[in-house]
Amino acid sequence: MVMPIWDHSPFKWPTPPYMMWLLIAANFAVFFLQAGAGPAAMDRADQIAGLIPAAFSNSTIGGALPVPLTLVTYQFLHANFWHVFGNMIFLFVFGDDIEELIGHWRFLVFYLACGVCGGLAFVVSAPGSDTDLIGASGAVAGVIAAYLMYRPCAKVTVLLGLIPLRIRAFWVIGAWASWQIIEAASRVQNGIAYWTHVGGLAAGAILFLVMRPPGVRLFVCAEPQAPQIQTAEGNGYRGHLPPPMPPR
Repeated sequence: MVMPIWDHSPFKWPTPPYMMWLLIAANFAVFFLQAGAGPAAMDRADQIAGLIPAAFSNSTIGGALPVPLTLVTYQFLHANFWHVFGNMIFLFVFGDDIEELIGHWRFLVFYLACGVCGGLAFVVSAPGSDTDLIGASGAVAGVIAAYLMYRPCAKVTVLLGLIPLRIRAFWVIGAWASWQIIEAASRVQNGIAYWTHVGGLAAGAILFLVMRPPGVRLFVCAEPQAPQIQTAEGNGYRGHLPPPMPPR
């Protein structure tokens, strides 16, 4: 198993990625509240706030929340610690760059929209399913797609088992994305919602094309200097935004 753990320090940004930290904190907070309430309470929360595809066509299925709202609430529920930890480590590694580029509130909209699209992809793939979908992986997949487009040659530290390796982002993300697409096309039934990941990836790529600031080039591995671009926060031109990492 390959697990990304680091690209560069998110604590060194001129503008800290507040929204990324808030999302990570919210996901862990919801999980620990559920876990503290016991397994029965976790199951009940999943039935109420999880995304159930069949509920979109059958009003007798689903919980107390309006069905469209579960396209958002499912993103903050997780089955166990490793489920939430795995999603949040991906968000930690790849999310800060995208938030710095497009701005805090746009990043929140981008993240949630990718999760909604991932959820809809799952609904379309299994419209009659009464199994609840939970997890932030659709939203995180959108962030990963944006990172690949923005910084394809950035070096990322990953764990291959217990061995740390420093490799290009396009290898890490490309391998993971290819795996999701192959498994989704094969309709593998192993408890992982691959179509949610594929939907999130597609949504992230499309939304990033629209939401990135003017002048930001995509799939560039080297820049001679930081581009002068207008940030989404509206506070003028800023030259400190890092260009895609040059080969090292």
